Amino acid sequence: MPLKTVQIPTTDGRADGFAAFPDGDGRHPGVLLYADAFGIRPVLRDLACELAGHGYYVLVPNFFYRHGPTPVIELPEHIGEDLRPALVEQFMPLIQAHTAERILRDADAYLQFLASQPEVSTGPVAVTGYCIGGLLAMRTAAAHPDRVAALAGFHCPVDTDERLLAKLTAQIHLGHAATDLTPEALTELNRALDTAGLDYTSEVYPGTLHGFTMSDTEAFNSAALQRHWDRLLPLLGRTLTRS
Repeated sequence: MPLKTVQIPTTDGRADGFAAFPDGDGRHPGVLLYADAFGIRPVLRDLACELAGHGYYVLVPNFFYRHGPTPVIELPEHIGEDLRPALVEQFMPLIQAHTAERILRDADAYLQFLASQPEVSTGPVAVTGYCIGGLLAMRTAAAHPDRVAALAGFHCPVDTDERLLAKLTAQIHLGHAATDLTPEALTELNRALDTAGLDYTSEVYPGTLHGFTMSDTEAFNSAALQRHWDRLLPLLGRTLTRS
């Protein structure tokens, strides 16, 4: 599986990152994949390579690039619950500095870069994200309804601002951790999505903790990771055109 490092030109500098895509010649639908709050690390490469193996060109940017290249903060091989609070405290200023304006400027740059790659086919793209990356994916899709045909977010915060939801045209899947949403909160969220007239699925993955897709954390749940693939791959198959 080809895996290459990239430098993405943005209005604020260059964002490092990587791309994974299938072997051989040909062009493939593009997917912009946003990492979780801990950023690019081996588990993100594993997820991107798995997705690329199904026929997609997957771009994973370091959205903390303004604070330095990957790794912005050194991470252990396994993020145990004893280490998580201190790491979250280190990353929180970076997350807070990633303003709505920066998110949108960067999204423009990431999608332009994705479209310019010779391995990427013309046509719509997908955006997907984990944790805070799911929120970035949602805002990217809302800012580029003409480009983004599929949107997925996993154990992520969801922006229910009706002005943002009104801009979405993508088909959507949201997979929530059981510890992230109460049944009442899920009902309220889904009501907002219904009111906006969106084509979506939104569900709690049973028995899961926040971060359930990340195999380098104690929240990891292998059954939920498979459920995530069972939802994500059909979504991309329905919405992205192959050359």
